Amino acid sequence: MTISQSRQRIAIIGGGIFGVSSAVHLARLGAHVTLVTEGAFSSEASGRSLAWLNSARFRSAEYHRLRVIGIDRYRTLASRNEGASWLRFEGGLTWDADDPANQIAEAFAHERSIGYDCLLLEPGDVAKVTPGINATAISPQGAIFNPGEGWVDLPSLIDILVRELRALGGQVITQAGKATVDIKGGRATGVSCANGMSIESDAVLVATGAAVPAMAKQAGHVIADGTPVGLLVKSKPFKYAVRAVLNTPNVALRPTPDGAIVCDSAWSEEELNRSSDGTYEVKQDTLRRLLSEASNVLEGNPTLELESYHCGPKPVPGDGESVIGALDGIPGYFVAFSHSGATLGLITGELIAREIANGEMSPLLERFRPARFAQATEALAS
Repeated sequence: MTISQSRQRIAIIGGGIFGVSSAVHLARLGAHVTLVTEGAFSSEASGRSLAWLNSARFRSAEYHRLRVIGIDRYRTLASRNEGASWLRFEGGLTWDADDPANQIAEAFAHERSIGYDCLLLEPGDVAKVTPGINATAISPQGAIFNPGEGWVDLPSLIDILVRELRALGGQVITQAGKATVDIKGGRATGVSCANGMSIESDAVLVATGAAVPAMAKQAGHVIADGTPVGLLVKSKPFKYAVRAVLNTPNVALRPTPDGAIVCDSAWSEEELNRSSDGTYEVKQDTLRRLLSEASNVLEGNPTLELESYHCGPKPVPGDGESVIGALDGIPGYFVAFSHSGATLGLITGELIAREIANGEMSPLLERFRPARFAQATEALAS
């Protein structure tokens, strides 16, 4: 089957926040958009993301600026969806372990120097600012509270955006199996799907999360890849007072729209084992400890019961910063790959859509072009 339209045709591969956001923004610009997913929407990284909206701690000035603008777009969305349970700005609270590596004072000084809204709180003062936290779990060096931070439930947002895409005339193809970019005459000309479907297009955006580097390599381009395996655990609903996103030494967590919490951690990712069939083995002890660590930082140390967990690759570029834009030398071939999928989801879709549809190159993306890996790409070709 071949899909063809007389107006500008854009094919997008990927059912996560980057793919769906870009599709909607392109449709708003008048393009005919076909969005293709291997499985269901939010079935990969967007479905297992803590989705903390932030630009805390240390990062390049350009990356910080893009993330702050990304948060701004969510604030606009929140103003249009007042009271939405899936998008909240209740702040973020973070503290480090009580050891020589503790950098809370340095992080606070840095955030304050760049104008990022922040408060340095002693453990006993946290309750005056945000509720539901066990003050005894906070290290004596204190915690940073960032009142402008928040969280989003990405599957809920993606569902809303897909409905808008369809209303704008976009075509949505799910469960298409793995898709590849067709390159003819040196340019991207469409997409071929494992289910036999062929989609002709004037440009293609690859927004397949952790699969982006491998797909780019098939086209002769290197994108440095530092993707680890992530684990997100969800509790059963319970009564709690916590409203902020918590980022602590042994667990990070946030509330959910249905009265539960989701949590993850660096140490739990290290305990995952990949089986020969590509699935991941998660130890029950890992799940129990992660929920226990979450209980430890919550007021009253509630008993948390497991509802579900999801694990799989967590997209992270090799140099830690986003990869957004065209692949040099292949007209019509674009990629979007980042660890900051939630925070950058809306702004990335907006900027890449303008680039694809109008050739409008945003200076905000200059640092994040795939071309920064040109030396490695040349080595691959040689």
